[in-house]
Amino acid sequence: MPLIPETDEQYLKDKQFDYELKQAGPEIHLILRGWPFPEAYTVRSADILVRIPPGYPMAQLDMFHTHPTVMLRSGAWPAACQQMEQHGERTWQRWSRHHAWRSGIDNLKTFITAMALEIKKGI
Repeated sequence: MPLIPETDEQYLKDKQFDYELKQAGPEIHLILRGWPFPEAYTVRSADILVRIPPGYPMAQLDMFHTHPTVMLRSGAWPAACQQMEQHGERTWQRWSRHHAWRSGIDNLKTFITAMALEIKKGI
């Protein structure tokens, strides 16, 4: 049985993301390796963790996490990114971003698009 809907996995493959899917208790962890970050940040790339809850895609995707820690070039934290969480063997920086979830419409594609826009803001 697939860990995520076939349409989501096809999206990840079509976009040629370097990714990994892992069962983590009741959740699925999607790790996007080497996500590029704009010059507003101290890192050029980081791994991103998306925690996929039971019941997805009807259940909402919420927040994302980065490893290593990402700071703004000014030395400040990105907005709402000061919390660290342990997932698996790594400590991840939590990006507290919340978007309205439209059950039956939203999916990994819409979530990753919103996530990319948040990162691009550089704040």
